[in-house]
Amino acid sequence: MTRTTTDPRTRRPSGSGIVPVLAFAGIVVAVMQTLLVPVIKDLPELLGTSPSNATWVMTSTLLAGAVATPIMGRLGDLYGKRRMLIASLAVMVVGSLIAGFTSELLVMIVGRALQGFAMGAIPLGIGLMRDGLPREKLGSAMALMSSSIGVGGGLALPVAALVAQHADWHALFFGSAGLGALSILLTLVFVPESPMRAVGTFDVWGALGLSAGLVLFLLPITKGSDWGWTSGTTLGLFGAAAVVLLLWGLMELRVKAPLVDLRTTARPAVLFTNLASIMVGVAFYAVSLVLPQLLQLPTSTGYGLGQSMVVAGLCVAPLGLTMMFTAPVYARISAKYGPKVTLMIGMLIIAVGYGAGLGLMSAAWQTIVIAVVLGAGIGLAYSSLPALIIGAVPASETGAANGLNTLMRSIGTSVSSAVIGMVLANTANQVGGVAVPTMQGFRVSFLIATGAVLLGLVFAAFLPGRRAAANAEKPHLVASSEDAEYGEAASPGLVPAGQTAQAGFRGRVLTADGVPVARAKVTLIDRRGRQAGATLSAEGGDYVLAVPSEGAYVLAVTAGGHGPLASGASHPGGVRVVEVDLALPSVVPA
Repeated sequence: MTRTTTDPRTRRPSGSGIVPVLAFAGIVVAVMQTLLVPVIKDLPELLGTSPSNATWVMTSTLLAGAVATPIMGRLGDLYGKRRMLIASLAVMVVGSLIAGFTSELLVMIVGRALQGFAMGAIPLGIGLMRDGLPREKLGSAMALMSSSIGVGGGLALPVAALVAQHADWHALFFGSAGLGALSILLTLVFVPESPMRAVGTFDVWGALGLSAGLVLFLLPITKGSDWGWTSGTTLGLFGAAAVVLLLWGLMELRVKAPLVDLRTTARPAVLFTNLASIMVGVAFYAVSLVLPQLLQLPTSTGYGLGQSMVVAGLCVAPLGLTMMFTAPVYARISAKYGPKVTLMIGMLIIAVGYGAGLGLMSAAWQTIVIAVVLGAGIGLAYSSLPALIIGAVPASETGAANGLNTLMRSIGTSVSSAVIGMVLANTANQVGGVAVPTMQGFRVSFLIATGAVLLGLVFAAFLPGRRAAANAEKPHLVASSEDAEYGEAASPGLVPAGQTAQAGFRGRVLTADGVPVARAKVTLIDRRGRQAGATLSAEGGDYVLAVPSEGAYVLAVTAGGHGPLASGASHPGGVRVVEVDLALPSVVPA
């Protein structure tokens, strides 16, 4: 069991610099996924190896990112999100420099894997925003951070194409190292550490088990087209992945401080958000695979648009730009209707974009229209995901939960890459010994993306509505100086029906071993020594207390004849909720 504590030595950000700096960090790490797309067909020649071996340069980044994302999220919850964000960016810079100075396949794969390690920066940035930003700024800020995955990928295509066309391809890596170093510097200057900490230890065996399971699962997905989907290697790895992940899940259920709290993950709000995330990931990557190829195919094919690498990148760039500009739009829609509705609207727009795209592939300007429509839909969908996750998990699990959600998107893009790559390969025509994708393959790919996003809509429909989510599982805050309000007939620590939740303190009463203490009395005392509120902890040890104003307070807890134990805490005012856990080492839970 892990809970959040606050570190009084940390300072809270004003919000003026944290949002653009964290969004920039997200864009920088997302660039790593599409950095080599403009030169992917030339990699075998550039590295002096076979096409099948060259694909490991892309696969290693994907695998490393998938493994690092949930692990770095959990480490951020335990030891500081800013600290882990800087560590992720530093590893990316090292990987970029390694790749920039080599043309050897194995060394390049190592460098690219280290670049992919930085994907953990996305959930860490979202967690930092939740912990430090005022509520009124949080919606649009998280939307921008979540969308940075697509923004970075979309903007990287034209820039990388321009660099690759006019300079040595190693310049791509030196450029990414420079961006990473700049992001580290900006983070050090403008982003303070989060005051939130999860109390517990890092689940090393859980991290190793999850890493092994993910590699065994994602490896045949990314290499299945080369190995054969029915080959012994592919099927064997899928089987091994199922066994490892099953054993890992059983182990996580028995650990006090698991890497991933599977009980929380099984909540409908978290489960269906993650399933919808996979489908959005499938839909996002489809356009990145189809449009650049369509634009660059020669007009002699009868359907190719005959554009250069740079022009193709510029035509796809509106995908990322539109995603960036949908963040404030998301904030308005979500504030009025909630993130569930916003997610469903985004997926409907994606379905419309792909449906219209079936008939809009005959001119370059039409591909721009497709990119803009899909960018708007994907931007709204991606922006909704962190809000849905954050609304369903405790603050102590923000990093890990968002890391898992980002992983789900990565799994979606991996599945999309494998399935659409297989479709394009199986429908290709042989022209002069070279496989050329056909219009049929492009349209089937769009249909697959449409089907995926419609399935995602079904998953989203099962998400709790705005009112249900607000009332589910988490107690509302209440304060009173009258102990009589918490008699035997009342639910300890809960607001009576019809009352409005207020800002204040929230947490759990625990023993030294992390066991929750039920019906412990928690009293709120203001700076003048007066009682400002009181409550009893619930069965799970949860307590909630509102505060009348900002300032310093003392939280006194007694249980089973033990105590009182006093703990100082301060509240910044406004509508913020400060998490403070209270420990009673000598208490035997009732």
